[in-house]
Amino acid sequence: MTAHGHFHWNELLTADVERAKRFYADTIGWTFEGMPMEGGATYWVAKAADQPVGGIFPTNRPGFEGAPEGWMPYLAVDDVDARVKKAVAAGAKLMRPIFDVPEVGRIAILTEPGGAGIGWITPVQ
Repeated sequence: MTAHGHFHWNELLTADVERAKRFYADTIGWTFEGMPMEGGATYWVAKAADQPVGGIFPTNRPGFEGAPEGWMPYLAVDDVDARVKKAVAAGAKLMRPIFDVPEVGRIAILTEPGGAGIGWITPVQ
């Protein structure tokens, strides 16, 4: 498990998944494995030498209209719920309710007081 406070995961949010996959396959050599998401969308796990290195999250679906393309980093934290309470008290905004991804972890999506987006995750052991 990634240690508390260390970057754990990165994912690209994009409306054009196929363009992104082509770009990273052609320039970095990544391969991709699809994972079904709620609502019929596919999350793409990027792999280097068959090891997961990041993901591609599709935004071309309801609820993500106008979401800008960009990379979202995730920090590992020891207790998402407790840490989010501290973050909100310190001026962060919780962008959606904290949620669980089976076999991945408990996740919060925040904007820190300066407005930058950040994900926090307590990974599954």
